[in-house]
Amino acid sequence: MRAKHLIFFVFIPVTVVVGFFAIDRLGFVDLSNPLRRGVYERPSDLPYAEPYQPPAPAVPPPPAAEEAPSEVAPLPSEVNLAIPFTVQAPFANWDRDHEDFCEEASVLMAASFVLGKDIPSPEFADARMYELKEFQLAHFGYFESTTAEETAMILRDHYGISAVAVVENPSEETIRRAVASGKAVIVPAAGRELGNPYFRQPGPLYHMLVVKGYTKDGRFITNDPGTKRGADYLYDPDVLLNAVHDWNGGAVETGRRAVIIVG
Repeated sequence: MRAKHLIFFVFIPVTVVVGFFAIDRLGFVDLSNPLRRGVYERPSDLPYAEPYQPPAPAVPPPPAAEEAPSEVAPLPSEVNLAIPFTVQAPFANWDRDHEDFCEEASVLMAASFVLGKDIPSPEFADARMYELKEFQLAHFGYFESTTAEETAMILRDHYGISAVAVVENPSEETIRRAVASGKAVIVPAAGRELGNPYFRQPGPLYHMLVVKGYTKDGRFITNDPGTKRGADYLYDPDVLLNAVHDWNGGAVETGRRAVIIVG
């Protein structure tokens, strides 16, 4: 009896190991591919999320006999600002309002960061986005698809943030230096050019998201409100920059290239 039991307990683990090896080798299940599993896994090696630091008051330098050539400060190898996240449809209700709330969600995230606030719950986020909708209806007569300039106005007039700038023709360096100096970068984009697999396909014609940092290997860290998996979502820099286009009434892929720097 003991010999039979020993053979039985040795046989089962060996069978399980051989079975998993066969499944892996024959390609029945690809557990290494997050898209096959249907789960987006945030990278575990993202840099530390840094809170907003208000810029120090400018101090005029002492007069110099000769003007020395200016040197560009080197950028840190990685940056990750602690910008709170919300999806534009906090309760997964993708109705007409929430399909157009990417601008509202992006504004809420950037403003919350600069003002030192959190987004504590889906209920809070949804209520704030509806407040932004009413603000836009009162000032623009519509809330759908706001331009970079209109979005900057919302930040200034609704949230009282004066440090808001619309920058045309941004480069990769422009965005990196902005987040390295502690500023949120709101990106208006031709949404379908982003190629995000978690969008409701074929993706939004016009979209807006927030850049909050970059990784050591050069990818941009974003809060993309177009998906519940959008917190710390990584985009390759060429993909993100190619998608940067402001709203122009419909042919967004031909819109001007501009971003909104906040903080």
